[in-house]
Amino acid sequence: MCGIVGYIGKNNKNIYLGLEALKRLEYRGYDSSGLAFYDPAKKEIVCLKAAGRISSLEKKIETKEKEEKKEMSGNPFIFHTRWATHGVPNETNAHPHFDNQKNIFLVHNGIIENYKELNKALAKKGCKFVSETDTEALAHLIGCFFKGNLEEAVRKALKMVKGTYGLAVISKDDPGKLVAARNSSPLLLAVGDGEFWIASDPSAVLAYSKKVIFLEDGEIAVITKDGFSVYDLSRNVAGSRKNAGRNQKKEKEISEIEWSLEEVQKGGHSHFMLKEIFEEPDAIRNSTRGRLIEEDGAVKLGGLETVEKRLREIERIIIVSCGTAHFAGLVGEYMLEEYAGIPVEVDTGSEFRYRKPIIDKKTAVLYISQSGETADTLAALREAKRKGVLVLGITNVVGSTQARETDAGVYNHCGPEIAVASTKTFISQLTVLALLTVYLGRQREMSLVMGRRIVQEIKKLPKSVEKILEQKDLIRKIARKYYKFPSMLFLGRKYNYPTAIEGALKLKEVSYLHAEGCPAGEMKHGIIALINEKFPTFAICLSDSVYEKMISNVEEIKARKGLVIALATEGDKEIRKIADDVIYIPKTLEMLSPILASTPLHLFAAYVGLEKGYDIDKPRNLAKSVTVE
Repeated sequence: MCGIVGYIGKNNKNIYLGLEALKRLEYRGYDSSGLAFYDPAKKEIVCLKAAGRISSLEKKIETKEKEEKKEMSGNPFIFHTRWATHGVPNETNAHPHFDNQKNIFLVHNGIIENYKELNKALAKKGCKFVSETDTEALAHLIGCFFKGNLEEAVRKALKMVKGTYGLAVISKDDPGKLVAARNSSPLLLAVGDGEFWIASDPSAVLAYSKKVIFLEDGEIAVITKDGFSVYDLSRNVAGSRKNAGRNQKKEKEISEIEWSLEEVQKGGHSHFMLKEIFEEPDAIRNSTRGRLIEEDGAVKLGGLETVEKRLREIERIIIVSCGTAHFAGLVGEYMLEEYAGIPVEVDTGSEFRYRKPIIDKKTAVLYISQSGETADTLAALREAKRKGVLVLGITNVVGSTQARETDAGVYNHCGPEIAVASTKTFISQLTVLALLTVYLGRQREMSLVMGRRIVQEIKKLPKSVEKILEQKDLIRKIARKYYKFPSMLFLGRKYNYPTAIEGALKLKEVSYLHAEGCPAGEMKHGIIALINEKFPTFAICLSDSVYEKMISNVEEIKARKGLVIALATEGDKEIRKIADDVIYIPKTLEMLSPILASTPLHLFAAYVGLEKGYDIDKPRNLAKSVTVE
């Protein structure tokens, strides 16, 4: 959840470069932030921290520079933006944390589960704690083990730790090193020209290098101005007497990040969320590029070619995901069962990992995650791998943990998503699930005619979404009408029941309004008790197999004085007679309708949040990538 940036190189760097990198990670956490850097002139580590957004830290830097009448620069340095787990968001609990000698400074993403036991033991050794965080225990622990060699102290400390961590550490008394380590929390090393960067996410370092090494769980990286080495934490690292004469350095592959710096900037939009909603047509194009074979009514998914034979033999799929990706999985269940003829279960990662799923060799488990670093999803993935079943993935981040640990998978290729609320990635996930449906369906009983029809309709989707986005002024006008209501109901059936849940979640995330997504057929089983003139409904009433049923639900709401916004199919004039407001979308296949229906819901939520004066890119209490349980 938290964001980490670190630097070491042949030259001192102005710390504003680190600050700019950190700003590109603020979507990972924005409760507080901080920095620490080694000042060669003073031979000490300077540390600054601030509560609130990164802008508060920036003001502290400016004040410090005015006081000292010089620009702040250092080598190495570490930065952190926090999403609070242990301890309230304030300056004291902000990272970096340090030992009592102010020799060890570190930034941490994750949770130290046994920190209370460590604190008791460390207190007996005379360590004094100043924060409420779990991380401070690690700083003291490394300090206790430090005997002049930073990486050896980190290695010994981490052997006593239970929990998760992405870690960057520097030391006043071993200043020529930056030590990084990872366990179930994303961390990468970017290799530049005479310099190296550590970051939680590629977006932070794209301006400096596209060549990255993804650290694996249980690895420690020792980085100096001259190079780097990566070791297995379970073994002794270089510099230990026990390691003498043995080369335990791990060879690591350098990957090339496909995103550009421009892609992680706002591109003329006021907010990343708006930019990403307006990128939804391109998200579909990029997710389908080179994958559609219209003549054969088929789909080419290169990432699945190595397991094609095994896929022909599977008799059941379990889709595991969290949050918005979970809703995509629910739509995928309808698609795969109706058109590919495969029974599908959908589960959340946090539940799958703690129950005893019944799976066998005829089962494939499909994991969906934008970042490929979602903690619960990864834990569920590893549980399935232990059982020896086929493990597949859909993710947007090349080189992510999920991408590396699955047997095979499909990349979204929809570019970086910076806003916390997922929009274009959700659209891409739905698109990839439609491709997967055709891929698996054509392996089975899906006809050439049906395959061609679905492929043809998929090709039309980008222009249809562009047509929907042309209604942005209408959708904002509707948002202005409804933003003062304290609650809202979202209704849908069949394929668009998950769409309704998605609409409710987006509204909750960025406007803090209470919203419920409900299968329309369940409304009379309790939720209808809430309906009155102060509880409006957003009803997805498309011209599909459940249209008449949805109209009946709308009539029931209107009979109880409820206001209704209807999402309808172009050409439906009857809906205007009963709904208070109508947004139209183009006609498409029912299985693809959630892809079109989601865009107006995303825009509506964004505009409601803006009308209420909130920062829709950084909703309170939320972080983009949930990398802790």
